[in-house]
Amino acid sequence: MTGRSLRLRRLRRLTAGRGDTSAPAAGLRRGVAPEAVTPKVVALGGGMGLSASLAALRRITGDLTAVVTVADDGGSSGRLREELGVLPPGDLRKALAALCGDDEWGQTWSRVIQHRFESRGDLHGHAVGNLLIVALWEKLGDPVQALDLVGKLLGAHGRVLPMSAVPLELQALVRGHDPARPDEVDTVRGQATVALTPGEVQSVQLVPSDPPAVPEAVAAVLDADWVVLGPGSWFSSVIPHLLVPELLDALVETKARRVLSLNLAPQPGETEGFSPQRHLEVLARHAPKLALDVVLADEAAVPDRESLSDAAKRFGAAVELAPVARPDGAPKHDPELLAAAYDRIFRMHGRIGPWR
Repeated sequence: MTGRSLRLRRLRRLTAGRGDTSAPAAGLRRGVAPEAVTPKVVALGGGMGLSASLAALRRITGDLTAVVTVADDGGSSGRLREELGVLPPGDLRKALAALCGDDEWGQTWSRVIQHRFESRGDLHGHAVGNLLIVALWEKLGDPVQALDLVGKLLGAHGRVLPMSAVPLELQALVRGHDPARPDEVDTVRGQATVALTPGEVQSVQLVPSDPPAVPEAVAAVLDADWVVLGPGSWFSSVIPHLLVPELLDALVETKARRVLSLNLAPQPGETEGFSPQRHLEVLARHAPKLALDVVLADEAAVPDRESLSDAAKRFGAAVELAPVARPDGAPKHDPELLAAAYDRIFRMHGRIGPWR
């Protein structure tokens, strides 16, 4: 048994019994009977991509955990991180907002924590939820306990965890970052800069390069029925999870089935000109041992189905094409359509009937 395998076992023992599954942040969504058995799902990502996935998944499972990247260094999160030395709270806040219910309570609190102050002073641009999360971190001294408490306040239909308990820096090797030197490769630092780089991202890494995973996140992946990776900013929200060694080991070793959800369109700067299959190719370069079961893509966003299928086979995965984009043509996922696609995948490629 490898040293990492032993470490994963220790992490699992550490978290045994620590999760409060009676709290709304980790409990059943409204409308699901307590005796109902639903799949344990873990979704990994960050930003609006993860929010879209969570808004869909909370409609079909009562046991949902979000594992969120913590490398953001822009906006309100970046300012709080620099001033107070805390984890960037922005992507965690967005995940909590996505898990709020569709009732009046849930939608009110979702709007409140997403509200940003507008002023000529230091509060300008700060999100209410960011300040609330950081305040609880300072009061409780435990990022996981604080996020669980915020989830309980919101009535969130799932649990939100950071992928690491230390703030991380994203670094990227970018060809042509300086348009005057299109063939040169430079090191670009910071998630906000990487996400908007005009060059071609070759690879990314985290600083520190061996960050500790949050034990509860590792335990959730190991105990899941399904793990969902993506959609989201490919180099700055999706791939970073694969750069946390303990989390990657859990993703490789888990008995859960794994689905990769592709973006609806390439992102300006970060993945400009990428085909769907190229997204898989760069993922494989960063995590060659990772296996997948299903690759989900919007049917209208895949011009070359055979090439995508070939790329998915390298992961051992089948391709599922489904209409998951908003009907108005905007490059955004529709929660109901995405939920239907996930539900169909869980039933077709998973276990039929009771999950446990």
